[in-house]
Amino acid sequence: MEHPPLRIGLFGIGLEAYWPQFAGLKERLESCLGAVAQKLARPGVEVVNLGLVDNPDRAQAAGREFRREDVDLIFLHATTYALSSTVLPVVQRAKVPVIVLNLAPEAAIDYAAFARLGDRTKMTGEWLAHCSSCPVPEIANVFKRAGIRFHEVTGVLGDDPACWGEVDGWVDAARVAAAMGRNRLGLMGHPYGGMLDIESDATLQAVTFGTHIEHLEVDELSGLRRGVPDAAIAGRLAEIRGVFDIQPGCTAEDLAEAARTSVALDRMVASHRLGSLAYFHKGTGVPENEATMASIILGCSLLTARGVPVAGEYEVKNVQAMKIMDLLGAGGSFTEYYAMDFNDDVVLMGHDGPGHIAIAQGSTKVRPLEVYHGKVGRGVSVEMAVRHGAVTLLSVIEGGGGTLALLCAEAESVAGPIMEIGNTNSRYRFPCGAREFVHRWNSHGPAHHCAVGVGHIADRIDKLGRLLGIDAVRVC
Repeated sequence: MEHPPLRIGLFGIGLEAYWPQFAGLKERLESCLGAVAQKLARPGVEVVNLGLVDNPDRAQAAGREFRREDVDLIFLHATTYALSSTVLPVVQRAKVPVIVLNLAPEAAIDYAAFARLGDRTKMTGEWLAHCSSCPVPEIANVFKRAGIRFHEVTGVLGDDPACWGEVDGWVDAARVAAAMGRNRLGLMGHPYGGMLDIESDATLQAVTFGTHIEHLEVDELSGLRRGVPDAAIAGRLAEIRGVFDIQPGCTAEDLAEAARTSVALDRMVASHRLGSLAYFHKGTGVPENEATMASIILGCSLLTARGVPVAGEYEVKNVQAMKIMDLLGAGGSFTEYYAMDFNDDVVLMGHDGPGHIAIAQGSTKVRPLEVYHGKVGRGVSVEMAVRHGAVTLLSVIEGGGGTLALLCAEAESVAGPIMEIGNTNSRYRFPCGAREFVHRWNSHGPAHHCAVGVGHIADRIDKLGRLLGIDAVRVC
């Protein structure tokens, strides 16, 4: 799905009294600020650079300008010493998270060249060009007392991979936070009865992430299925055969029903402009609805691969986790504990229903199932393993105090035997060991579902939690 660009606010700070005293200092600091703007620029990002803020009037104006520009995040480049009274109004008015960049222009002062200047005024000007760290404690003090959430990156303006990797992480996390705030989550049907752990306060989801929630009826999807023409079914069948590895025993009728529902799902998603979907419905007593729900898996898998994650069992918290993982470029497939293999020290994890086929190891198989375990109906289902290599697990957890938190773990998806039962299923090895991982993960009281994505991205998840003002817990 297309997302509006992330709007990053940028400003530098200085002290107006310095400019007539030290020739060229202002221009030098403006050049440093321009270099930061260039490093922040990237596809999907618009940088609103307000230049140097060096007096209280300019600070007030900058705060108003950031509000007009509707920035999602502010980077404050501490170029030299500045009064905190010229910084506070900017971020107070903007009311968005702020990242303080404590960046030296060079890794170290050239002390020999500094000494050769031979002029105390020039020497002081040279020092002021390097004293980015000087105002940061003062700024931090005032932000803390004002209740302003801020984060700091310390390093070198030029070649400093660790520093700029941190900046990249903040940009990625801010992009996710902004996209979650614009996301439209569809909830279709009702929770799986008796799963008390997956029940969630929809208002809390909206308050925490900014998500708009659209409540949908299964009847709408069934109605859309009636209007799908034969040509659209044939086209979707061709796509299904091109994407999936169809296994023997899958009937032409079941595949056609899956194609019909897939087209109808796409139309429903487009009609409501959904960016994610959680569903569950038995359909009992209404054959048309039962047929709809029995044929939904392939279409949901195709949607998930296209950036519209779909979670079964009406798992609201987990579809939020899946969306976060997808926005981070990691995928985000629906999963739960399947079994533990103590011989290989791995945890087998997977789930029935849709999978994130874009992060599959090899082809995704479609198998016929005579029964959907614990659910009504029969039909075709997907079977896949998550790509071997680095993975991250994420759960959105809801505590008893009416707050959400992010729970994550890094692991490896490893080769080995899995159960070929028409479900997603993978083997995960954790650095702390399978037994210890299970103890640590369960101690935080998550729901029994989580999202798994490729790559190690716990650092991004931590930053996202900080931007959202919620806890982010990493167990390994």
